[in-house]
Amino acid sequence: MGQRSRSFEELVAEGAAVPTEGWDFSWFEGRATEERPSWGYAVSLADRLAAATAALDLQTGGGEVLDFALGRAPKTPALTVATEGWPPNVTQATALLAPRGVAVVAVPEDAPLPFADAAFDLVSSRHPVRAPWVEISRVLRLGGTYFAQHVGPRSVFELVEYFLGPQPDEVRDARQPDRERAEAEAAGLEVVDLRAETLRVEFHDIVAVVHFLRKVVWMVPGFTVEAYRPRLRALHERIESAGPFVAHSTRHLFVARKPGDGDSGRG
Repeated sequence: MGQRSRSFEELVAEGAAVPTEGWDFSWFEGRATEERPSWGYAVSLADRLAAATAALDLQTGGGEVLDFALGRAPKTPALTVATEGWPPNVTQATALLAPRGVAVVAVPEDAPLPFADAAFDLVSSRHPVRAPWVEISRVLRLGGTYFAQHVGPRSVFELVEYFLGPQPDEVRDARQPDRERAEAEAAGLEVVDLRAETLRVEFHDIVAVVHFLRKVVWMVPGFTVEAYRPRLRALHERIESAGPFVAHSTRHLFVARKPGDGDSGRG
């Protein structure tokens, strides 16, 4: 049976049942597409890891990106640690990363990092909810690097505002790269590279929309199929008649250095 012949109820039921643990988006293949940033974060992270002696990956999700980068790196740090705040992801990341010798530490996103000052020469993160700049600066060694890919302002906001309506400026303008630059500099870091890109996203069916909003929970806080059923049905009909729902994600590459002796991970 073709995908388009399935009923709205069957499709949203499937989207509501798909597990959301981890940060692997391969499930979306054939259902949604997203352009990738030109800088190739995971591949670049592998190169950074090869040059590091002690590395920390913040808010690692299910560990998929760090696992890929460690697997690609020609050599790996003597010490690699990852943090994660959501218990199901802690379990998944531990299972994935333990064979690589990586310790996964359960740390709430807004909690201080349980590591000594100047413990790492590389701190990385892909899509942190919030970058804890003061803590990043504290755990970095002099000359150490923060290397990350951040979600930018108004990311996938066509979808957000479809469900929530127009958002206030303070929500639309959150995650501005220049604001994050100022916060990093205030914490004592030197920003050596900051690049932003806007990327096309297409949702090809309502299953992908439901799963995306359940997985990326901050997009539409409190999202459930029951709460948004009328809007979901209208969007399903729109996709069926007019084709994919198009939105745009925003990403920025963030590279910052803790000034001082040494040049580990520089630039």
